[in-house]
Amino acid sequence: MKDAIIETGGKQYQVAEGDIIHVELLDAKEGDTIHFGEVLFASDGSQTHIGQPHIPNFFVYGEVRGQVSGEKITSIKYKRSHNQCRKWGHRQKYTEVKITGMGKQKEKGE
Repeated sequence: MKDAIIETGGKQYQVAEGDIIHVELLDAKEGDTIHFGEVLFASDGSQTHIGQPHIPNFFVYGEVRGQVSGEKITSIKYKRSHNQCRKWGHRQKYTEVKITGMGKQKEKGE
């Protein structure tokens, strides 16, 4: 089984082939193929690669399945002596990606 740790959107994700992950919103349409080049760690069961900080020419490939929304977060600011109350909410948007493969990119001339 192939496992990897990738970095995207300032966060790190542990992924394997076939996983579905929600990452920070990417500028990609549904059905697009994307690649994550900032791979920190990769293992295929018998061999491991550890990046310093990233593994050169190693990519994790994924297919965009669409845009999804996270759960709604509400906040309240309240001052009892001033009769003030303010409530607001936020719903973060994510890109849903299915991991399709991973491996080293072939250099030109190989």
